[in-house]
Amino acid sequence: MALSVNERQEFLAEPHVAALAVDAEDGRGPLVVPIWYQYEPGGEAWVLTGVDSRKARLIEAAGRFSLMVERVQPSVRYVSVEGPVTRTSPMNDEHLDEMARRYLSPEIVEGYIKMSKAEHGEQLVVTMRPERWLSADLGSF
Repeated sequence: MALSVNERQEFLAEPHVAALAVDAEDGRGPLVVPIWYQYEPGGEAWVLTGVDSRKARLIEAAGRFSLMVERVQPSVRYVSVEGPVTRTSPMNDEHLDEMARRYLSPEIVEGYIKMSKAEHGEQLVVTMRPERWLSADLGSF
């Protein structure tokens, strides 16, 4: 059964790990990778990625990408959203802190932020306006 607008937006706002998909080079399937993301109902979704990453280059070339999140308990449910990139900007400390706090327990956020700054290099915030949605709750089995 398809989810209502409110149900799909609330589900996407939960801290799931998404599968990000973006068109790839000729002769290859789309790039599909797991990623953390941020979203608030009615707003835009954003992700962080390395400035020089393949993902960043492909998103820039395509001008759009998709996110898909799912769960299997207490029922099988998914939401997929696709849309255009609305802006790309350098990541700042507030972006990194917000993303880390979304996914990690408070006692490890500071350590993760230190590691991320040391290991991940310069990053971008890529923001997408959800334009097309697919969703369903298949119930429990």
